[in-house]
Amino acid sequence: MIKVLIADNHPVVQDGIAAALSSNKEIEVVAKVRTTSELFEVLPKVSPDIILLEMNIPEVNGITALRQLKKEYAQAKVLIFSSESEDVYALSTLRAGASGYLSKDADTSLLSEAITKIANGGLFITNELAQRLAFDESTNKPRKFFRKLSTREVEVLKLLAEGKRNKYVAEELGLNEKTVSTYKARLMRKLNVDNMVDMLQQAKALELY
Repeated sequence: MIKVLIADNHPVVQDGIAAALSSNKEIEVVAKVRTTSELFEVLPKVSPDIILLEMNIPEVNGITALRQLKKEYAQAKVLIFSSESEDVYALSTLRAGASGYLSKDADTSLLSEAITKIANGGLFITNELAQRLAFDESTNKPRKFFRKLSTREVEVLKLLAEGKRNKYVAEELGLNEKTVSTYKARLMRKLNVDNMVDMLQQAKALELY
């Protein structure tokens, strides 16, 4: 039996996921939580095999929560389930230790497939996403655009795109303000811009907000 914990702040989504998984007799939903504090409180009590984690779960940034999970519960496998841009966040979350990424736009039948594959030691992304990450359709060459940014750079850019100031970004990600400024400069260089307005336009193009 594969024990699954659902971490999403919307009860309707939680119930929908649980209903979608109920037809698979090899999967058991052992807990549902709405915030990261609930997540870390419940984890040691239920010891799930798979954590289905919403990218924008309240209280702590999803990638930050993922890092903490991998640090404190290294044996737990995490499937990110989100409406955020796949092209950007799939790479970032996999780099941060996720075992898979599934868009909320995906067919619910893929949930069981993803959970089973991850439970058996595999890594899950959809075939469509794998193709989009691997090739640029216009040139048929490997895409490097979305691979320019590190996981931390994506986190910083997302928060800046949401209008957050350096101090907030630093506190949210456990950095100091000087380091955030360094990331901003690095982002401008990688995205080939020389001001914040253009950088935020790039963030919009990347579907970060």
